[in-house]
Amino acid sequence: MKTLSINTTLNDRISAFAKAGSQLSSYLKGTLESKTSDGASWNDRIQQRLELAGHKNSWFTEETLHFAVNQWAEALTVENLTAWTAPYHLQNVTAKTVAIITAGNLPLVGFHDVLSVIITGHHAMIKNSSNDDVLTPLLLEIATTFDENLSDSYSYVDGKLENYDAVIATGSNNTARYFEHYFGNKPHIIRKNRNSVAVLTGKETLEQMEALSDDVFLYFGLGCRSVSHLKVPKDYNFDLFFNGMFAKKELIHNEKYVNNYDYNKAVYLMSNFDLLDNEFLLIKEENKSYSSPIASLGYSFYNHLDEVAAEFQENADQLQCVVAEGDAATTIAENLVDMDAPQLVDFGTTQTTRLQDYADGIDTIQFLLTLS
Repeated sequence: MKTLSINTTLNDRISAFAKAGSQLSSYLKGTLESKTSDGASWNDRIQQRLELAGHKNSWFTEETLHFAVNQWAEALTVENLTAWTAPYHLQNVTAKTVAIITAGNLPLVGFHDVLSVIITGHHAMIKNSSNDDVLTPLLLEIATTFDENLSDSYSYVDGKLENYDAVIATGSNNTARYFEHYFGNKPHIIRKNRNSVAVLTGKETLEQMEALSDDVFLYFGLGCRSVSHLKVPKDYNFDLFFNGMFAKKELIHNEKYVNNYDYNKAVYLMSNFDLLDNEFLLIKEENKSYSSPIASLGYSFYNHLDEVAAEFQENADQLQCVVAEGDAATTIAENLVDMDAPQLVDFGTTQTTRLQDYADGIDTIQFLLTLS
């Protein structure tokens, strides 16, 4: 395997990505006036790429695309990148090639892995999902305009992965078995399905339930940080919950979402499940799994918060986030102490992550440092 030459310093890389973040921010504000190297408008190019991403994956609506871009615009600042990397010893890293197999369920869902590899001084060999193969190249193209040497830090592959030192792969439980078989002899991070759960006590406000609607419906519930299950006390009254969910009633106008709603409703009714239904969200009792189909949620009852906390501790490898506030958050936090996952978050915040928030609680930067 050839020796890699990464001709950028950590400060160079931070600067390039921070400037890319500034470009994204200006685009979202409508103030981006800079030109590409060939004299084209960056504003037009970004707009065209976002439209292309939406055409290639109809789950990527204008709203979700802009939300994802805004998250990265806010994350990619000198201050954030410096604070993220400061705890690690990133000087004198021996560059390795890290193959990255991305998921395609959300816009830019694999970019954190790509950024982690590049920022640590390694080379990212990127195998993009066909469902999201436009946006990561766009962000890297923008960053590289500010430092041409950054082009040595990444490459793309469509076919078989070869000549790599380590692997970061994200997929389903089924693909994870394939990944384990083929990449098990290399240093690796292999991510499987995870779900997120909200714990309700019946003491929540309408504002909290409206915030929870973001956790449920943003990205149409397709992400591992999307709430797919509710833990509720015995005799819980769902009226306030449904009132909060009504904040997202416009989903009924999304054809793809409605098709899933109609299909799942038909399946549930034919199976004689007891359903609660507000005409765009189905909820049913579910005690065997935290996952749920699009346009539906499962729920299960609890008697005491202690038993919920114990359940989460036992099933931590199935969970990405736990959404809870007040007494529920306090009890769960006490039981999840010293555990890297799941992450305990407030209502409405599952999709607003920091650079330091690692999927599955696995510190990607620390893993990458073990390669040198």
